[in-house]
Amino acid sequence: MDIQLWKEILLPYQMAVSEITLKFNGIISEHRNFGTYSPIEQVNGRVKKISSILEKCQKKGTSVDDIENNIEDIAGIRIICQFVEDIYKVVDMIKNRSDFEIIQEKDYITNQKESGYRSYHLIALYEVQMLSGPKKVKVEIQIRTLAMNFWATVEHSLQYKYKHNIPPHVRKKLSNAADAIITLDEQMSEIREEIADAQNSFQIKANIIADILNTIQNLYSIANKREIVKIQDEFFRVYKTDDLEKLERFSKELDIIAEGYRAQ
Repeated sequence: MDIQLWKEILLPYQMAVSEITLKFNGIISEHRNFGTYSPIEQVNGRVKKISSILEKCQKKGTSVDDIENNIEDIAGIRIICQFVEDIYKVVDMIKNRSDFEIIQEKDYITNQKESGYRSYHLIALYEVQMLSGPKKVKVEIQIRTLAMNFWATVEHSLQYKYKHNIPPHVRKKLSNAADAIITLDEQMSEIREEIADAQNSFQIKANIIADILNTIQNLYSIANKREIVKIQDEFFRVYKTDDLEKLERFSKELDIIAEGYRAQ
């Protein structure tokens, strides 16, 4: 393969990663705007480096000219969840989307790898619109918890350092850490509802405060300055009570005041 063709080959994968991460970040934002719990905590993506593609070709005995057919993770998306239960919700969400065609899935959570690695993998076809027309590319989507991701990141670094030949004593510690992470995920699942409720309350409060401050800012151009000072003082008084119901009531009263000024 000519060197100058690499950019042309990788471009649709870069487009796919950009579009998919934007879509999943949109799901997170939508949940937060509505004050509901999002099963997706974080999402990021990457296109495999050329050096890594060449290394994988060599490992698999694949021709460089046939990488699009034989390498499935040129485009990679990683979705991070807080709880194991969320992983399966996200899997169902992706399966029900019309912009993904699932061609392979591997559940390394139920069927943990011998190394201790746990994650849920989907290989999907995703269509991007090129100047030459639509093109479907393979995308690997990894879905895991925060704890699983921490372990996998450390293990990947060690594999790189030891050139996939991790010493037995280090491998044993990694295995112990993997067992500890299983326990951690199980314990987090036991208090999942309490954690989700606390996070939702925090997000609702943040949204209300943002709305209040935005309304006060808008009133600066139309309201009496003395009244603005009174509104601000009342806001700080209510805010210090740390009472969500009082904040909601204050926000509604402020909206009525703002509507009154707009009607004048």
